Amino acid sequence: MSTDWLTVHEGDAPLIVAFPHTGTDIPADIEARMVSPWLARKDADWWVDRLYDFAADLGATTVRTAISRSVIDVNRDPSGVSLYPGMTTTGLCPVETFDGEPLYQPGQEPTEAEIAERRATFFDPYHAAVTAQIGRLRASGPVVLYDAHSIRSVVPRLFEGELPLFNIGDNGGVTCAPELSRAVEAACAVTGWTHVLNGRFKGGWTTRHYGQPGAGIHAIQMELADRGYMLDPEGALDEASWPSPYDPDRAEPMREHLRAILTACADFARKA
Repeated sequence: MSTDWLTVHEGDAPLIVAFPHTGTDIPADIEARMVSPWLARKDADWWVDRLYDFAADLGATTVRTAISRSVIDVNRDPSGVSLYPGMTTTGLCPVETFDGEPLYQPGQEPTEAEIAERRATFFDPYHAAVTAQIGRLRASGPVVLYDAHSIRSVVPRLFEGELPLFNIGDNGGVTCAPELSRAVEAACAVTGWTHVLNGRFKGGWTTRHYGQPGAGIHAIQMELADRGYMLDPEGALDEASWPSPYDPDRAEPMREHLRAILTACADFARKA
């Protein structure tokens, strides 16, 4: 299934890979109110859908929105409740970047009515697609929902220091069976690269909303530090330095590790 902004590839493995933040499409009437096209797209999960483009070969189902998270973030609680109380984060319809830069020209921020319209137009259909795929695969047994993300390695406003390469989130053991988290951790550990479970990123709304291990729906989030597959510039970013191009040579080892991680997720579901 594919529309101009939502693409679903149906596979037969008990695994769904979701891409909520790889989109860069912004309706022209919204972009005209923003400070700049570059700022509006700055915080995308750059190249992550390309990084995981082997997922279909593993039989995984994929769900991707092409809409920018600056329009609406489909991985935020639609009620507006913060996923990380007391910590800096962005909202359902962000008005600033991760670095605190305003996205909209003064007085042009979305109203409550506009936020509701964006939710009905983009958020609800995206999650209807995810829900439908969970239902389709769950009819045959347990299923794993893997929410795929990336972020710059250093974002001082969001976290201290340099982020580990693999950041696994199961909301403190709530959204999936511990056996799944252990399997993903083990696949990360053999890489020799840094990893953490439930560090700065414990899982967004997608993971927390769908994860019902008692009902056979196991949800887990993977937030990659993007230095694993592209150049992560040092210092202040500008249009010349960010985003840096996808680096196939740098990415290939990461892709092999991610292949092992997704395989571990599917194997877990088949045995659960």
